[in-house]
Amino acid sequence: MTGERLRFDGWIAGVGTSSGTRLVVGHWPRSPFGAFADVMVEHPDGERVLLAPSRRIADFVAATYRFDRIEVVPVSVASATGDTWFVEAGPLRLRLRTGRRSALGLLLSAVPAPLARSPLWAALCDVPARLLMPGVRTLGRAAPGRREWYGARGLRPVVAADAVVDGVSLGSLAPLDPPVAFGFGSAPRSPSLVRVTTTVELAPAGR
Repeated sequence: MTGERLRFDGWIAGVGTSSGTRLVVGHWPRSPFGAFADVMVEHPDGERVLLAPSRRIADFVAATYRFDRIEVVPVSVASATGDTWFVEAGPLRLRLRTGRRSALGLLLSAVPAPLARSPLWAALCDVPARLLMPGVRTLGRAAPGRREWYGARGLRPVVAADAVVDGVSLGSLAPLDPPVAFGFGSAPRSPSLVRVTTTVELAPAGR
C-alpha cells in the first residue's frame, strides 16, 4: 500500500563556490505548504545547514533530509522565471545567472507533467541520470518512512553566481564538488537550474 503523496513543483538551483561552500536553492510556487523557497548549505567542513522560511516547513524538510543545523529565517526568490535569480535567506545573498538550454534541457522540456509525477518514470530515468550526471539520483529512500522521486522537466546551466554571507564573499562559481549530502542524491556537479516536480511519499499510517 502507498501512503500520502506530497508534490512540490518548481525549480532547484545548485551551485558550488571557490570557497568550498555548496548551495542548493529550492523555489516552489506550488506545494502542499503554498509557495515558498528554502536553501540548503553545505560548508567545506561538511556542516549541513537548512535555511527555511517557517518552523512548519523546516520541520518537514528536516524530516526528509539530513542537516546539522536549522535556521528559520526569511527566504525570498525574485525574478525566478528570467535569466537571473536573486535569493535572500537570512545572512545569505545569492545572485545566479543562467545560460541557454542544452540539448538535454530541450529534451527534458518535452516531458509531460503527468509523466514527471510518476515513480515508474523516475525509476526508468535513475540509471541514465547517474551515468550522465554522477551523484544525481531520481528515485530513492529519504528519511525513515519516506520515499522520494524527482521528475525533471527542464535544465539550464548556471553561468555566473555571486554569493555573500554576512557581507563576506564565498568566492567565484565552481562545481558542486564534492557532492552535497543532504539526502540520497546530489544536485548535478555542473552548476545548474532544474525545472522539477518532486514527490515525497509518506509511509501509510500505523506503519
